Amino acid sequence: MYLRCFIAAEIPGQIKGDIGKLIEILKKHNADVKWVVHENLHLTLKFLGKTSEDLLPKIGESLSEIVLSYKSFCIKIYSAGVFPNRKYPRVIWVGMEDSEVLKRLQRDIDDSMASLGYQKEEREFHPHLTIGRVRSPKGMITLIHELDNFKERDFGNIEVYNIKLMKSELRPTGAQYFCLQEIPLGRGKDER
Repeated sequence: MYLRCFIAAEIPGQIKGDIGKLIEILKKHNADVKWVVHENLHLTLKFLGKTSEDLLPKIGESLSEIVLSYKSFCIKIYSAGVFPNRKYPRVIWVGMEDSEVLKRLQRDIDDSMASLGYQKEEREFHPHLTIGRVRSPKGMITLIHELDNFKERDFGNIEVYNIKLMKSELRPTGAQYFCLQEIPLGRGKDER
């Protein structure tokens, strides 16, 4: 049997709630956007897609080896904007201050999953939380002006102390996520 899987870092409830308030403000502009349910927010490190259940133990082992050399680290959830640009927005996001540790972890995960047959990411990793997907330009001008008020918004810090192998089930009410395996970060190479 196949599952739809991804690897992610968890976002604390308080930050999810604050971002949920932002989504409610943006919804008032009646833009043609499919909004993410804020309880589902997570930081995707690698989307695996169609994954054989037989491969799950190997994925878990590979991820466990990777994270052994990482200590827990903090990420600042900061700012909001759109991808790819303001003229033709497709994704509405909440950002993160650049974290070299996070980028290195994502690269290591990407390399490891490539060795298991998954395609490597071609695009550079830009850590963000997707809060909405634009369906049409309707209402986007006013929504983007509202979003400008959140360019300097600090939503707080998260401590990454584990990563999760997740399963996504697409349902008529939206995607539902289930944790298949929680993998704690190690203590760093210098402390083994």
